[in-house]
Amino acid sequence: MLYMPEMTMDEFSAGLQKTRSVLIPFGSTEEHGSHLPLDTDTLHAIEVGKKLSHKRDIFIAAPVHYGVCRSSSEHPGTVSIRSETLKALCIDIVSSLYQKGLRNFVLLSGHAGGTHMATLTDAGEFLLNQFADLRIAVLTEYMLAAREGRHLIETEGDSHAGEIETSRILHSHPHLVKGRAAREFPDFPVGILVRNKQKYWPGGVWGDPGKASAEKGAALEELVVNALARMVDQLEQFVERT
Repeated sequence: MLYMPEMTMDEFSAGLQKTRSVLIPFGSTEEHGSHLPLDTDTLHAIEVGKKLSHKRDIFIAAPVHYGVCRSSSEHPGTVSIRSETLKALCIDIVSSLYQKGLRNFVLLSGHAGGTHMATLTDAGEFLLNQFADLRIAVLTEYMLAAREGRHLIETEGDSHAGEIETSRILHSHPHLVKGRAAREFPDFPVGILVRNKQKYWPGGVWGDPGKASAEKGAALEELVVNALARMVDQLEQFVERT
């Protein structure tokens, strides 16, 4: 497994003889209801990255534990950074890894916030124009879980600290799950920005944690890792039309 935080410089150099691909896990420090840890999004991205590295040669970079969190910004424990900060951090990390010899980049985010993902995509577009031989993909870990595991999910519209995410943490880090929060869907007004977001989303859950199970989590994780492996194969072989 090519997990960079645990590698020496000699091991990194040896890894470059096997692959020029790297996955960078992006997460958040964000409320996930009263039952899941603040690091939930980061744990998702790290876990599937490590599992992917057991299946194929790919570097897994150190995770980014902070993201742009708008909807949950007023909830206890959420630490949000500015989109400008995330974009600059992403560009700097990828640029440095490029200088070390890596060419294929997967920005895998466990946090699926709209502004957060738009920022990573914007950074990716900038990097495409900076380096002519760079390949880059930007996607959410949740996107893969919801698509690949839709036959497993009972809760329509489940997205945050609900059935999917609770199942995932029950499987990967069961000791961090503190019971189950109540089923909840936020009541944000369509198109209107609000200041005190917690008033419209008191419990910080978007779905039904009560439908979660470790068995579902294991199945979802396997589906996500397999889908990610297929995507990396596609990225490494991708040739742009000219």
